[in-house]
Amino acid sequence: MADKLIPTPSQTVGPFFHLGLDRPWADLTAAHPQGERIIVEGRVIDGDGEPVPDACIEVWQANAAGRYNHPDDQQDKPLDPNFRGFGRCATDTMGMFRITTIRPGPVPGRGNALQAPHINVAVFGRGLLKQLFTRIYFAGERANEADPVLLSIEDPALRKTLLAVPERTSGTPVYRFDIVLQGDNETVFFDV
Repeated sequence: MADKLIPTPSQTVGPFFHLGLDRPWADLTAAHPQGERIIVEGRVIDGDGEPVPDACIEVWQANAAGRYNHPDDQQDKPLDPNFRGFGRCATDTMGMFRITTIRPGPVPGRGNALQAPHINVAVFGRGLLKQLFTRIYFAGERANEADPVLLSIEDPALRKTLLAVPERTSGTPVYRFDIVLQGDNETVFFDV
């Protein structure tokens, strides 16, 4: 007689969540990859406008040439052995996070339509049943005007929630990108 399979119920991340953040990888440039070094910083904010002090931000992206360090990416573009394309960091008590990376190159999407340079983001946190997925695009990037993912968002105000805004351009450029989990100016999240 076969055992009856019973699905495990979804649960939120428990009080142990901070233990998974003991080894963050917030600097993707530590091995000196090719490309323009940038900093993306911002806050994770809840529906009441309060900071989320114990969230985890994971990023993954293409290298400066526009190629992912993944076996499925078979583009005829160079891989950068000094760039892993993945990072993670925790928010601090004020909900702040900071990732040092390189500005990614454009990558092809469905039907080989070129996508604007972007960084993929997953947000984990206590109270979330599943991680949330979004993207960071760069304000002022000309390729944004033809990006198929950005154009799929009809409301221009919602589209703006995916744009990192330059705060400092001298030295290492710094881009500001706040993640609003719900409420006013809620960040666009994708079903993946």
